[in-house]
Amino acid sequence: MTFTKTAVLLTAFALSACTSADRFGSGSGTGAAGADGSLAGSISDPTSPAYFNATVGDRVLFLVDQSTLSQEAQFVLDGQADWLLTNSEYSALIEGHADEQGTRDYNLALGARRASAVQNYLISKGVAPGRLKTISYGKERPIEICSDEACYSQNRRSVTVITAGAGV
Repeated sequence: MTFTKTAVLLTAFALSACTSADRFGSGSGTGAAGADGSLAGSISDPTSPAYFNATVGDRVLFLVDQSTLSQEAQFVLDGQADWLLTNSEYSALIEGHADEQGTRDYNLALGARRASAVQNYLISKGVAPGRLKTISYGKERPIEICSDEACYSQNRRSVTVITAGAGV
């Protein structure tokens, strides 16, 4: 799990360095500091997608052939729900993924079940259904490529992608 958090943090840092501070339409365009003194849109700004990805966590992992949420996944999703409820100007696209084992059709269906499990959990925590959409990529978008459990376990995931706007 430490590897996953480290990878998420490094990805968030890399992505935040390559984007415009005004990419979500705050209107300031100057990188103005937020009320808490953090740079708007930065990883230290609790209202930014970069903060969501790095601090709250944008993904949960699943066991082989499972779409049941573990306690660890529920903990991450509780944080996601709190963030989404506090930041109502954002919506989320929930991606379902699978490892390379199994057929394309099976993995697309499994990814859909995983994304749906996350969506249903967030809705149960009070997030409006209209702010959440799902998509399954099955095994088509691995983040780790090798025929080993270490890679497979990272690919069995659901990723919550934050987007600007109340409806996805």
